[in-house]
Amino acid sequence: MNPKELQLKLRICWYIIVGLMSLLVIKLAFVQFVQNEKYVTKAQENSVRMVTLRAPRGEIYDRNGKILANNRPVYTVSLTYLQLTDQEKVIRRLVELMNPRYPEITEDYINQLIEDQKYRLFEPITVMRDVDWEMVVKLEEHGAELPGVEVSVEPLRYYPEKSLAGHLLGYVHPIYNREELENNYDPLKYRVGDLVGKGGLEKVYEEYLRGTDGARRVEVDARGRPIRELVTLERKAGNNLQLTLDRDLQRVMELAMDEVLAQLQKTRPKAKAASAVLIDVKTGGILAMASRPSMDPNDFTGRMDEETLNYYFPQGNYDPMNPGAAINRAIQALYPPGSTFKPITGMAALESGSIDPGNDRVRCTGAYWIKPHIRCWGVHGTVNYYQGMATSCNVFFQEAGRRAGVNEMARVAREFGLGSKTGIDLPYEKSGLVPDPSWKKEVNSVIIDRRYEKKREETAKKYDALIAAAATEDEKKKLRAEKEKALNKIEAQYRIDYKFETTWQQFDTFNMSIGQGSNNYTVIQLANYVATLANGGYRYQPYLVQKVISPSGEVIKEFKPELIEKVDLKPETLAITREAMHYVVLPGGTGYSIFRNLPPEISGGAKTGTAQTGRAADNKNQDFHGVFIAFAPYDDPEIAFAGVVEYGYHGSSSAGLVAKAVFEHYFGVKDYLAEERAQAAEDNVAPLE
Repeated sequence: MNPKELQLKLRICWYIIVGLMSLLVIKLAFVQFVQNEKYVTKAQENSVRMVTLRAPRGEIYDRNGKILANNRPVYTVSLTYLQLTDQEKVIRRLVELMNPRYPEITEDYINQLIEDQKYRLFEPITVMRDVDWEMVVKLEEHGAELPGVEVSVEPLRYYPEKSLAGHLLGYVHPIYNREELENNYDPLKYRVGDLVGKGGLEKVYEEYLRGTDGARRVEVDARGRPIRELVTLERKAGNNLQLTLDRDLQRVMELAMDEVLAQLQKTRPKAKAASAVLIDVKTGGILAMASRPSMDPNDFTGRMDEETLNYYFPQGNYDPMNPGAAINRAIQALYPPGSTFKPITGMAALESGSIDPGNDRVRCTGAYWIKPHIRCWGVHGTVNYYQGMATSCNVFFQEAGRRAGVNEMARVAREFGLGSKTGIDLPYEKSGLVPDPSWKKEVNSVIIDRRYEKKREETAKKYDALIAAAATEDEKKKLRAEKEKALNKIEAQYRIDYKFETTWQQFDTFNMSIGQGSNNYTVIQLANYVATLANGGYRYQPYLVQKVISPSGEVIKEFKPELIEKVDLKPETLAITREAMHYVVLPGGTGYSIFRNLPPEISGGAKTGTAQTGRAADNKNQDFHGVFIAFAPYDDPEIAFAGVVEYGYHGSSSAGLVAKAVFEHYFGVKDYLAEERAQAAEDNVAPLE
């Protein structure tokens, strides 16, 4: 190679080197001056982690400060999406490690969690809460294989009394997906996977109970291990709730209810559901509220197995043998009141002036003398208002209802809040129904119109097919005539049935007067009606929370008794009916066995009930709900009770026994918790406070 060629090649190489160096300088300058912020941020993200500090929910305690709901620290497994170097590989390995201990954790499940949080992937994705220590150790041992997987400690809602007051406390459960988040919650405050109140007081008072999460900025090394803490934003615990509830009365009510159900099931296997309410007649404050089957809110903080899911949410038609434990039967189930409606009938008759309580007498021979001759449960002879109430005479109250009339009975029932929501601070309360002529016409007209429209269509379709298949014109003419005749016959029967089924009949009045027919009320409505009667006609709104208290002890909000209305009845009507109900608990009355242990100065008033269930599959002669209402003391009432035991038959031998235990404990006649305290002492565990 000659010198000139060599010099040329060296010059070309020099130009290439200069060009490459120039490009490198330009790139470095671009990174330094243009993309500086981007890469500084990425570098910081590689060395600094933002760790969420979950805030504990506020505590819930009874009127005496006894804890019903608090929090406990648990280990939570979560994903930091931005640290997943190989998402598929990491998720597969995590599932392998968590199975078979936690079979619900699958690859599809985790991928769905990521998808649901795709717009907030900078935040941790909760995979599972409350994993055991053995799993924590296992995951830490394999930490090098799980970049982006973190185990942290966070507070989890805990109910130390298990199922005690479970239905009214409610429960917390994670937000399932983005759709639920956007439809029900503020995305700025919540995210998918957050635990929120979804039932009971937890739901109604979510905004007070929920705390404010904090955060920690932590510097980590290349392996993700913390080196030092940079900045911490303190979390703020939620506010506490103080209830009107008395924990000991609640415990007595539930123990008594369980005992009654267990005893009844020996002869009445369908007696598996019940509910009861004890209310302060002077304020409307709920002292105790129970529903069976029981509900443990702790079951809802994680994923349920199939057996537990079926216990709470059975599929298919209602089955008395598996009635479902998720609903609060005190406010969500509707029942015919049976004879506990008779004080309403009596007050309607008194208000209308159609009976004199002491002098007007009705002769009971075992059945009412007007069709359909509804039977009485006994033969009571000649009775007045007081005797009719004491013996729960169907004949007397059918006659009282006939004299008062359906409209007056309906008016009085509504005055006491029956057939409408009480407004208690719990979700999903049902309204119930006070039947009357306008209601019957509105409902039955729709039903009968649909029934006969179907008959018309089926008849027309039948004859149209026959006419189309007819061979001759004469056959078609004959079939058209038969079709018209058949349709005319349907129309004639329709007019008869429409008039009968949409018109209030006398037997509707008789059924209503003894609490049957279409009467349907919640237990909380029955309790509030008795409380209103007991306190002289002041209908208060029932409530459970009396104070919202900050973590520092400051009262943020206080709930006072709220008077809904004063009933529009004469004071003497209420006084006479209270006296009549007092006869129920005296010797000879149907509720005597319930109140006989109470001193005379405490003994109050009551009404027993045996109500047909109204369920299509039940035997009308054998299947009855046991219903009971009561108040005490008689002279200056303090508390009122209402309870229903499904398939309990007699109120005095089912729901009445629950009332007996609660009243005797409330008034100090018997300590129903003494045995439990003694057992706790023997087992060397913390006694009841």
